[in-house]
Amino acid sequence: MTPQLGADSEVGTLRTVILHRPGDELRRLTPRNNDQLLFDGVPWVDRAQEEHDAFAELLRSRGVEVLLLGDLLTEAMTASGAARMQGISAAVNERRLGRALAGDLAAHLRGVPAPELTSILMAGMTFDELLAAEQVEPEASGASLVRRMHHGADFVIDPLPNLLFTRDSSFWIGNRVAITSLALPARLRETTLTDLIYAFHPRFRGIRRAYESRTAPVEGGDVLLLSPGVVAVGVGERTTPAGAEALARSLFDDDLAHTVLVVPIAQERASMHLDTVCTMVDVDAVVMYPAIQHSLSAFTIRRENGTVTIRGADPFLDAAADAMGIGKLRVIDTGLDHVTAEREQWDDGNNTLALAPGVVVAYERNVETNARLEASGIEVLRISGSELGSGRGGPRCMSCPVARDSAASPPVRA
Repeated sequence: MTPQLGADSEVGTLRTVILHRPGDELRRLTPRNNDQLLFDGVPWVDRAQEEHDAFAELLRSRGVEVLLLGDLLTEAMTASGAARMQGISAAVNERRLGRALAGDLAAHLRGVPAPELTSILMAGMTFDELLAAEQVEPEASGASLVRRMHHGADFVIDPLPNLLFTRDSSFWIGNRVAITSLALPARLRETTLTDLIYAFHPRFRGIRRAYESRTAPVEGGDVLLLSPGVVAVGVGERTTPAGAEALARSLFDDDLAHTVLVVPIAQERASMHLDTVCTMVDVDAVVMYPAIQHSLSAFTIRRENGTVTIRGADPFLDAAADAMGIGKLRVIDTGLDHVTAEREQWDDGNNTLALAPGVVVAYERNVETNARLEASGIEVLRISGSELGSGRGGPRCMSCPVARDSAASPPVRA
């Protein structure tokens, strides 16, 4: 039986998830371009694939249906010519390539079978690869100055190594999907592929959209579904205040939330998203970086009697507990001492994926955080992430929940 699509929390029993198995797009990373493509190093791709396969198998062993983004993309473009055209149009940048080369590239891609086109759209294509695919000599390759002036190893289509982090380009709330707007140039085209899947894949036929932004950035890593009707949105390096406000008003208009907490976070690489410093591990518990526990604040946006109000900023933990209707949130932090806490926060110790209330997937290397979670009654399922983590993302970042059971109401705590 196919699970009903949708989610109203971070911790309801996970039924279906979208992952992306790392592929040739990671092989495009070099010491020269990894910063531009938002990776902190050049990963060992074979090992990253092994780690990701183990992650996916762990989810399957717990009854989670795993959908792979590459398969979904191929199936969507096989089912729909419009899907192919949308993917090609997003990949062919006439402003960068010039009209002549853009026309040649689009014509070539239109003749490529769907599986190969999926690979190109994700992993990119170099000028040399295009020339080889066209099977023409360089001097006969058309009147394009751009062709003549670029090196053969330059990209005619840029790779998308951050596809690994499927959380960011979409998230589900209620029975609708929100398509986000990614902030940095290296990731802009990811949203197009995600949109294509939801628009044209038979699995998602007829779903309704919760939010679509083409302007102010909002990224899924900044969005936490604290409880039914209560959403926290981080504002920092990736999500802007305008994006958070637009999302809040859209959720109110569609009756998908009654309260949105807008949470300012440091605009730093270590805390690029809210889920790098805080994630839900139970219906009433979060794992949190202790350095920000007492300083993290929130603006509370509510819709009451048709009127939107903004209050704050107030301490985040107090504002969250109040919005969730509980006395207090349990907080489990990433370490007793500053050095351990900082190291494990950098290594995504706070970035856990809940499979059910009180059951989370976490990187094995965060020994102290995992021990503290277990001491607080949380079951921790450990995975290796020595190579997966080179793009600064943990189990939550690498997963887009498509179907979760509704979460039980949290207990009232004094």
